[in-house]
Amino acid sequence: MDTYSSTSLIPCRAQTLDVLRHMGTYRPMLMLRGSDDGYGTRWLLDGMQVQPGIATYLMNGDFLVDSGATEFGARKLTLTESGKRLRDNGVIWWESLGYLERLRVTIFG
Repeated sequence: MDTYSSTSLIPCRAQTLDVLRHMGTYRPMLMLRGSDDGYGTRWLLDGMQVQPGIATYLMNGDFLVDSGATEFGARKLTLTESGKRLRDNGVIWWESLGYLERLRVTIFG
């Protein structure tokens, strides 16, 4: 994976990879729809909010699939096969970076 050209369209690359790693194979991201409370749609992973840009990128790229609702009405989003490939390729890409490159990607996206 080229360190810039093939990853430059991914928003907040280090954070996106972190979300993908935390999702793994079995952890769903929860999507809470709503504009009634003035906040709009929110995405959560292990109780932490996922940035809307990252969640939207993953959904629009067909890296996530809706796997049903929770008993409270939140939608469970899990990784598709292409999402798992994105995660695996991202891990390989991240491990190929040196310390300064990782720092630059973490700070500047």
